[in-house]
Formats: sequence, structure tokens, C-alpha cells
Amino acid sequence: MWRAFLNILKVKELRNRLLFTALIIVLVRFASTIPCPGVDPAALKEFMTALAQKSANGGGFMALIDLFSGGALAHFALGALGIMPYITASIIMQLLVPVLPSLEKMQREGESGRQKISQYTRYLTIIVCLVQGAMVAMAMVNPTKIGLDAPAQPLFTGSVAVFVPVTMIVITCTTMVFTWLGEQITERGIGNGVSLIITINIVSRLPHSVIELVDMAMKGQTPSGESFRPVHLLLLLIVFCVVTAATIMLSQGYRRVPIQMVRKTVGKQMMGGSTYMPLKVNFANVMPIIFAGAILMLPEYLFQYMAARHGGFWMTLTTTFRQDGAGYITTYGFLILIFSFFWVANQFNPIQIADNLKKEGAYIPGIQPGQPTADFLDGAMTRVTAGGAIFLLVLALFPMFLYNNFRIPFMVAQFFGGTSLLIMVGVVLDTMSQLESHLTMRHYEGFLKSGRLKSRISG
Repeated sequence: MWRAFLNILKVKELRNRLLFTALIIVLVRFASTIPCPGVDPAALKEFMTALAQKSANGGGFMALIDLFSGGALAHFALGALGIMPYITASIIMQLLVPVLPSLEKMQREGESGRQKISQYTRYLTIIVCLVQGAMVAMAMVNPTKIGLDAPAQPLFTGSVAVFVPVTMIVITCTTMVFTWLGEQITERGIGNGVSLIITINIVSRLPHSVIELVDMAMKGQTPSGESFRPVHLLLLLIVFCVVTAATIMLSQGYRRVPIQMVRKTVGKQMMGGSTYMPLKVNFANVMPIIFAGAILMLPEYLFQYMAARHGGFWMTLTTTFRQDGAGYITTYGFLILIFSFFWVANQFNPIQIADNLKKEGAYIPGIQPGQPTADFLDGAMTRVTAGGAIFLLVLALFPMFLYNNFRIPFMVAQFFGGTSLLIMVGVVLDTMSQLESHLTMRHYEGFLKSGRLKSRISG
């Protein structure tokens, strides 16, 4: 493996691609440290303690945005929203394609149709940016709207009428620049640019989490006062390795469905024969976790709003639907299961796959072409998804288990599963797969002595 990394530096094109990717990443991280115009740095620094405490308890969907932006939201930097609005717009478009016939027809047009859908996604990204930008700007004006105490002094200078629209415009422009930079990485660098930017932002929080773990081991206790010894740190490192290996298995796992293709001669080559169709265990990837977290943000803030005015029953619901509450965890797990099947139902079309196999003269041995093939694929994908959804559920809830039972700070526990680990593992596998493809194409050894790395895209 180490020889493969050294071989990367020998290939000029690959070396230039890596340098270009590194330059874009530096620009993105730099934009994530510059405060937005009108922000009072001194007041914001004092307010950071309360915001950190909110994030330590989960923080809902706002904490998810802050995670994807690499902490830029907590500092209210230019890249406060990161590239999350583009991800949101992409998810919405992917869900609309099977529903709207015009979009589905556009997708079937090939490259021109996909370019039109990409353009619509960018337009939708601008709308999402403006909405979310207005939300975070108003939250800076009045932090009590997101469940935080009122600051001792205003977090911004000037008037609200100027601060809010300027912030919306600045944040929207930064996000669109990030989106363009991500596309440039995909075209001229290594890996999927958008996913790589998200991963780098997540990884940027890792050193702080490691320092916090070491600090807890030296002090002998967690921030909440629970005992934490060096042996606990060692156990956590072992758990991290085990959970990471399990995440790789989840990301790479698939079921092979045998496919028999009719042999035919094309030129001087014989085409056809036996092959297989991979049915991914985690077909939905990290989307169910993101959907579940986004939906549960609404009752969390609704119950807080009602409890502040009426108390009583609403106060009980607020406690139950906190990040460490039983109601939140139960609903969160249920939504992950539901959205795992929902995503597969929207993105995996067994009838269309069966029709394509029939047109190409291919069939599944022992299964008649047409509707029986569609029924077989539907049943097989349902069983595979059931196993993957349960595995994903355990992985998503494991950080909460560490936080609730061992009082490991949530910003540390999130690297032991859930969204962070899934994204990091998936993107690293994709990037290494592309690097290996470049190396083997130039007759160099890959990262593995036998076999090939499989990316999530190639399955």
C-alpha cells in the first residue's frame, strides 16, 4: 500500500490533480474562518460557549449543518452553510425525478438531460440558500429563537434591515462558489468534489475531538464529571477501529444476482455470457440519517416554543424529545428504517430493470423475463434493504449510546458512527478507488495486492 502512495507522486497528471484538489480545499477552509460582514467578533466569542453547549447535546439539524460546514456556522463565517444547501437541493431533485414525468423524461435524454437537471439543481440551491441564510441571520439577531439564551450584547453591528439581507447574499454567494469549486475538483482533481469538501469539513473537527479525549484521560473525568481513565481511551480506540470496519462492510456490501446474457458476436469479439447485478446493502447511504434528523428538528423547536409559553405537558414533551430523550431516540430510529425503504422505493425501479434486461436478451437463471423478474428483484432488494437498514440504525444510534451511557461529549461521540463516519468512509473509499484506477491504468500497483477497491458509485 505504501508503495502505491509513492507511485502517486511519480505520475505527473495524478500529482497535478492532487495539488489542485489540495489548493481548493485550502480555499474552502479559509472561507470557513472569515466572519460575515457586520458580525461583532468580541460578542460572538463570548456567545460561543453557549453555542458549544448546545452542540454538545446534539443541536438538531443546525448541528448537522455546522458539522458539514466544518464549524463555520458556529463562527458565523462566510461558509456558514457550507455546501449543505446544494446537498439538500440535490436530494429534493432526486426525489422529484421519479415523481414528475417531465424530469424523468429529461433524465432519459442522456447527457443533455442530466445537464438540465443539474442546472435546475443549482437554481434550487440558490432558493435553499436564501431561506437558510435568512434563518441563520435571524438566529444571530435573536438567538432565543433556536433555544439559546439571549446574549449579553448584540452579536452584530448596524441595523437588522441591513444585516439580514447582506448576510443572505454573502452566504448564498459563498455556497454557490463552494458548489462551483466542488465541480472543479470532480473535473480537474481527484474524487467527487462536493463529497470531498463535506468530508474535509468533518475531518477538520477531528483534531479537536482527539485533543478533548486526551484531555479527559489526563484529567480522569468527562466534562459531566464521569470517570474517564487512560484505559477508557484505549477501549474507545479499539471500538473506533471495530465500528470503522463495520462501516466499511456496510458501504461495500452487496448481494450478487446472477445474470445470463445471450451470446452474440460483435465484430471479432464474443459478447454475453454470465455476469451479475450488485444489489447494495446500504443503497440509501447516509440519506435516511439526514432525513430523520431534519424532520425531528421541527418537533424539537415546536415543543420548546410551546413549553416556554404553557409549560406542563409541553415541558414533558420537550424533555422526551431532546437529543438524549427516549422519545427522540425511538422516533429517530423508526424514521431511519422508514426512509431506508422510502429511498429504495424511489430510486430502485425493478420493473424498468426487468424491461431493460428483456430488451438486451438477458435473464436471471430460473426466473422468467418480465414481471416475474421484477417481482424477484423487488423481493431480493427488500430483504437486502431490511438488513442494511437495521445495520444503519445501529450505526446511527451508537454515538447516542456513548453519550447517554458514558457521557462522552457528543462532538466526540459522533465520530464513532452516524453521519460523520459514513460520509468519511464512503468518500475515502471513492477517492482511493479513483487513485487506484489511475495507477493501474499506467501499469502501477494498486492499494491492494489482490482484488480492487470498489467505490460506492461503481458498486
